[in-house]
Amino acid sequence: MEHNLLLMTDSYKLTHWKQYPPGTQYVHSFFESRTGAHFPTTTFFGLQAIIKKYLLGEVVTREKIELASRVVEAHMGSVELFNREGWEYILERYQGRLPIEIKAIPEGTAVPSSNVLMTVENTDPVVPWLTNYLETLLCQVWYPSTVCTLSKACREAIFDILSKTGSPELIEFKLHDFGFRGSTSVESAGMGGMAHLVNFKGTDTMEALAYAKLYYGEEMAGFSIPAAEHSTITSWGPDQEGEAFANMLTQFPKGFVAVVSDSYDIYSACENLWGTLLRNQVLGRNGVLVIRPDSGDPVSVVREVLEILGQKFGFTVNEKGYKVLDPHVRIIQGDGINLASLRHILFMLWASGWSADNIAFGSGGGLLQQMDRDTQRFAFKCSAICVNGTWRPVRKNPVTDPGKASKAGKLALMKDENSHFITVQQETAGSRNLLETVFLDGILLKDESFETVRKRALEYR
Repeated sequence: MEHNLLLMTDSYKLTHWKQYPPGTQYVHSFFESRTGAHFPTTTFFGLQAIIKKYLLGEVVTREKIELASRVVEAHMGSVELFNREGWEYILERYQGRLPIEIKAIPEGTAVPSSNVLMTVENTDPVVPWLTNYLETLLCQVWYPSTVCTLSKACREAIFDILSKTGSPELIEFKLHDFGFRGSTSVESAGMGGMAHLVNFKGTDTMEALAYAKLYYGEEMAGFSIPAAEHSTITSWGPDQEGEAFANMLTQFPKGFVAVVSDSYDIYSACENLWGTLLRNQVLGRNGVLVIRPDSGDPVSVVREVLEILGQKFGFTVNEKGYKVLDPHVRIIQGDGINLASLRHILFMLWASGWSADNIAFGSGGGLLQQMDRDTQRFAFKCSAICVNGTWRPVRKNPVTDPGKASKAGKLALMKDENSHFITVQQETAGSRNLLETVFLDGILLKDESFETVRKRALEYR
């Protein structure tokens, strides 16, 4: 079903066209991460996808106006609450294109909290209500931005231990997205999975690949390998687990292959099956067997599995003084992985003399679901209005919660003399305003590639 932008807002916003001061011509609003309770900086990402999906071109049509009118009458109890005149003006004056300007920091940029990330302002004085009508939809950039921020924090944690214990050049495939099945929708899997791929190149969320191609022009944003699940192993029965493992090696005779190995006893599987029964086959294979534990305490299980595999397959000590398993064998820990458990495992590796080269991680809910808009306290607020030709600042400043005080004025983002991001008034920033116009009157003015966003994200560590 085609989207109807007129209905993609909060119900109470339907009546806001009646509520602004008489003579209001323009509304200027901004989007920010108010405080970084979890992460001190936010990596901004996903606006281009939202714009392309929902805002481009002739989004207001006669049919959508009529449908919205009927919905509002039934939903709110009065058709007079529906702003028919305003939407018909947009349809007739702009052929259904939105008279709005959106300025934003380039995607992939990591900006310290409490700084403006995006501003929105109507470009036609007849429709000042339109700016905050779009808040509901535009605010949803919080989700890909939060996933991208979290994924980047994971990358930094892994990179730190990789640099100390092994090969930092392996970083791009060290965190794999397992989150599709735990996502709230196909769209959230696509948006969140794509946000993760800004920082890594491993994923099993194929919808993320489609989103990266459709909205950022990336032909192939992520990669995966053949892998077993419990159904394909347990279907052989407990007494034939070895045969199930052997079948994986036979069916995939070269390259990477991942095999879940905790269906019954992960330690016995590593010692007696992989490390004894199938040891020669593993070592003779032109590729890498990736053994996957999938239950128990991640730190202790990974430690014990490493010790068993080290005994069975051997290891070398690299130039940094850390143990690296025979190159035919590696581990992926995909159960219970979030930023905290990932850090615990990495610390264990470093403390016990094992290189992080030995392991990759998979994350599902911990990567795509364990967050909300308040993780980074995102907010979209009006900060200035123009009434009868005069601009005046607007802000909220509740005595009950000073942390919810908002900024006032027409805002810009720039860097100070120390190259630190600061939020200032537009007239102060002038040409140094880092917020760029990405959308104007129904047209996307800046269409960036996924590779450009990736490179920018790496610049802002």
